[in-house]
Amino acid sequence: MIADYYVEAFTAEERALLQPHVTNLDLPVFALTNLPQVTAAALFARYSRSSKSLRRLLVDEFLAGGAPDQAIPVDAGRARASDLFGRVLAEYGDDSVAQLAGVHLACEQVSQPLAKAIEWGRLAAYLEQSTRYIAYTDRRDGHYRYLRDRELLASPLGATYVRAMDALFDTYSELREPLARHLDETLPPEPDEKARKRAIRALALDLMRGLLPAGTVSNVGMFASPQAYEQLVLRLRAHPLPEARAYAELVNAELQKLIPEFLTRLDRTDRGGVWVDYLRETAAALTRDAYHLAPETEWGPPGVTLVDWDGDGEDRILASALFPYSHASQERLLAAVRPLSDLGRAALFTAAVGHRGNRRHRPGRGFEHCDYTFEVVSDYGAFRDLQRHRMLTLQWQELTPSLGYEVPDAVVDAGLGERWHVAVREAEAAYREIVDAFPEQAGYLVTLGHRMRYVIKLNAREAMHLIELRTSPQGHPSYRQICQEMLRLIDEVAGHHLVAGSMRFAGSDDVHLPRYAAEAASTTTPE
Repeated sequence: MIADYYVEAFTAEERALLQPHVTNLDLPVFALTNLPQVTAAALFARYSRSSKSLRRLLVDEFLAGGAPDQAIPVDAGRARASDLFGRVLAEYGDDSVAQLAGVHLACEQVSQPLAKAIEWGRLAAYLEQSTRYIAYTDRRDGHYRYLRDRELLASPLGATYVRAMDALFDTYSELREPLARHLDETLPPEPDEKARKRAIRALALDLMRGLLPAGTVSNVGMFASPQAYEQLVLRLRAHPLPEARAYAELVNAELQKLIPEFLTRLDRTDRGGVWVDYLRETAAALTRDAYHLAPETEWGPPGVTLVDWDGDGEDRILASALFPYSHASQERLLAAVRPLSDLGRAALFTAAVGHRGNRRHRPGRGFEHCDYTFEVVSDYGAFRDLQRHRMLTLQWQELTPSLGYEVPDAVVDAGLGERWHVAVREAEAAYREIVDAFPEQAGYLVTLGHRMRYVIKLNAREAMHLIELRTSPQGHPSYRQICQEMLRLIDEVAGHHLVAGSMRFAGSDDVHLPRYAAEAASTTTPE
């Protein structure tokens, strides 16, 4: 110990009460165990407004009345916690207390648009089923894995929808093995043949995912606070997609079983109800205004455009990097940095970046003072991967067939391109037939290979993370190209050579077999 920490005294009875619920009784750092989420959160909420230690609060206010000679029931303190949250959260609106618990939630059989709606929230952790390791060739209950909207299927257009969706999955199933054989025959040999085989399988699935429709169902796992879940349910209730609105009630029902005390506002018309109305009304107003101001569908080729950046961004990075270590104002530091020579700026930038041993060594928050805004037109599959970066601002437009679609070169080289086109054209025809009656559900027919337009706004620190991660050799070719272009634009268009040069772990070479190195280094293979 480097300090004399006070050790609080507890009676033998109190120690017996506390023992099952804290990892130690005498150190200044300890964890809570065997407590309901609501009790732990309520305990922390009281913690901020009490002079007592956490262990003293726990034994005095939450465990009082327990028998010292037996384990405290798992619902220890729940009644007290429920009362506390009824007053603090619902009546006073102190949202911070709803950040003090967490729930793991499985969201299964969700379409791709719903997965993106779920993953919109920043303050949560998400994992999504990968199209790289899983072949979507199996049938469950006689059906491929795509969203079967009951209202659509019950309509006269249901047969059109099923036929087009089945055609996409049939083609996906039929082309996967021929494509893998073509890759095996044309790609150079590697020292580890087993790793090469696994990498070829992954590459074939990567390339074939462009045929999967947006209605392909996936599994999303998430861990989040009650506050994040409250916002999730509100967003889904206001979402235009019927699947999302129905899923909101499934999510709410399960959360009510675990953390009802945190969700009391959701079903109140004067709280959750008006929030949902606000989201819906705002979206409707902006939809009308967007149509009035720019009604046309603007076509654009695939690519990345740097539309806005901080011209003096590198100066701001340098001044902000110095700020925590200085006693001068931000403006004074900017004034000191601006007249530096190129050599002086480069030396200072080198000091700010530090010696990076790998891509996880990222410089400090001074790099968050320089922003870039990119507009991207890419295939939907690449968008799905980039959208998961939560520390950036990403806004996207409706997924439609209007911007065309991608067919991978390897598919064309294997002689499989025409069969790909046939399946996608049928899906596009079905989309046009369905969209007037079912404008939201028609989007399920748009494939992951179709292009969409989105805007990414991020700072230099997040750009470093995104670009270095997504240009690594094992990355998907689509988003590798996007991020390589982002780096080029930062360097050549923004003229931020120092920022670009600091991203020393960005991959620039074409990789013929992206997953090989990772597979060769791995002793286990995902199933």
